[in-house]
Amino acid sequence: MDFKLILVFVDDDKSDRVLDSARDAGATGAMIVANAQGQGLKKRFGLFGLEVLYPRTILLILVEARRSGDVLDAVTRVGELDETVNTGIAIELDVSRAMGLTEHVRALSREHPVDGNG
Repeated sequence: MDFKLILVFVDDDKSDRVLDSARDAGATGAMIVANAQGQGLKKRFGLFGLEVLYPRTILLILVEARRSGDVLDAVTRVGELDETVNTGIAIELDVSRAMGLTEHVRALSREHPVDGNG
């Protein structure tokens, strides 16, 4: 079975909605890395000349390859990732091996059948 890893770097206040949209699109869950910090295109300085780092949540979503397009589209739309340069990003990586997912895939296939084109 082929898998993709979708990494979503999103504003903290959008993470729950993004996770819900990923699940609705066929993801079985995600690993959540809270309180990450990042820089944008340019450094931003605040009070006393200290650099301001944007608080982010990193979502690691392992998904069957045949479902990854739907999941990536959903998180991009709900996270409003294409709206401005400051809204976050999502990337998709190939996974060479993934273990421990047989029952997840079976349950997901019962709840969200994929047509023969997937």
